[in-house]
Amino acid sequence: MNRGVRLAHIALIVAGILFGANYWIAKSLMPDYLSPAAIIVFRTTGALILFILLLPFARKSSFSVKDWLLLALCGLSGVTVNQYLFFVGLNLSTPVETSLLHTISPIVVVLFAAWLIHEKTSLIQIAGIVMGFSGALLLTLTGKEISWSSSHLSGNLFILANISAYSIYLVLAKPLMKKHDPMKVSVWVFFFGWLFFLPVGITTLNEISVLSLPSVIWAALAYVVVGTTFLTYLLTMLALKKLKAGTVGYYIYLQPLISGGIGVITGKEMVDTPKIISAILIFAGVFLVNWKSFHSVSDSVRHAIKKQN
Repeated sequence: MNRGVRLAHIALIVAGILFGANYWIAKSLMPDYLSPAAIIVFRTTGALILFILLLPFARKSSFSVKDWLLLALCGLSGVTVNQYLFFVGLNLSTPVETSLLHTISPIVVVLFAAWLIHEKTSLIQIAGIVMGFSGALLLTLTGKEISWSSSHLSGNLFILANISAYSIYLVLAKPLMKKHDPMKVSVWVFFFGWLFFLPVGITTLNEISVLSLPSVIWAALAYVVVGTTFLTYLLTMLALKKLKAGTVGYYIYLQPLISGGIGVITGKEMVDTPKIISAILIFAGVFLVNWKSFHSVSDSVRHAIKKQN
């Protein structure tokens, strides 16, 4: 393994740790200090400013009318709707269940890719979709009151909707990322996401008493904006230059492990049988959905080992 590839894997591990810890750090902001909407105002504004600072380093290209429409849709689904549903869901659910539910994202992406851009779906992928969603439903419903009066159940359903919105964004952004510099695409996606959320965000400004926020809350907010929005993006982009997209995607499984580990160590979360069974079903389902990718990666690893020998 050369130095560049090794650094790419380290970058993904760091990104996984940042994401895994984020579930607990973001949860600590709500609801005592900030509302989900207020956090999104800080996050979208801060991330947009940071991405704009890097815009001069992006490859120059021009957008067509269709590209602008796609950018607007990506901003709406990938930033405005996605982030609002995530923070509302996390506020009502637990960090561990939220992070575990997020691992079904590749399954939802396959579903929307089949529906929106007519990508073919194999029988193995269909089996994986059924298995993965079975695990997600088990995690969502077990031990919860089957009623909208159950805030925990509502939280998990918001997270499933959040995953759907983000998956639509990934499918819509795919052609844009191929045509244009990902950095430039990200700037405009965040701009439209920020713009669409502005009417809601303005109403939250009166709720925020900036001077009364403790320094530890400012630190947590900085972590959410800089750590899990800006740094993780840059680390992922660095990894994509050296590794296949499929390999990068597998590191999403670090998130529930990190989040669960933090919960167990701090005594805030218990690992029970339904969570374990749900995790097995979800991971097995994602494995089947991405069977071809896993197979190609394993072939690459075997080829690299033979080459070294």
